[in-house]
Amino acid sequence: MIRLQLFGLAAITAAVLFCSSSAHATGDKKNGRTLVYTCNGCHGVPGTNNAYPQYPVPKIAGQNEQYLISALHEYKSGDRTHPTMMAQAQSLSDQEIQDIAAYLSSIAAK
Repeated sequence: MIRLQLFGLAAITAAVLFCSSSAHATGDKKNGRTLVYTCNGCHGVPGTNNAYPQYPVPKIAGQNEQYLISALHEYKSGDRTHPTMMAQAQSLSDQEIQDIAAYLSSIAAK
């Protein structure tokens, strides 16, 4: 019985390691730099507020790459709801999301 439990634990660990290693983005930073142009309209405003000062906008420069990918996919699927972000994310391909995340995670937060 213990041997079976150990085998199950080893199988789960191997699956987790396999999934996490293949989840890393392979984005093109150069293309990402071009694509983030529209992001600056809200995320590039000093004070991290957009044109509607009552709504704080998070800083995305220097953010964790996998977090950015997950967030954009959640906006794209509707799991996260913000009309502007949903529209932006829905216009992006999976590769473009990876490119944006690769670029933003590579620059220093201001």
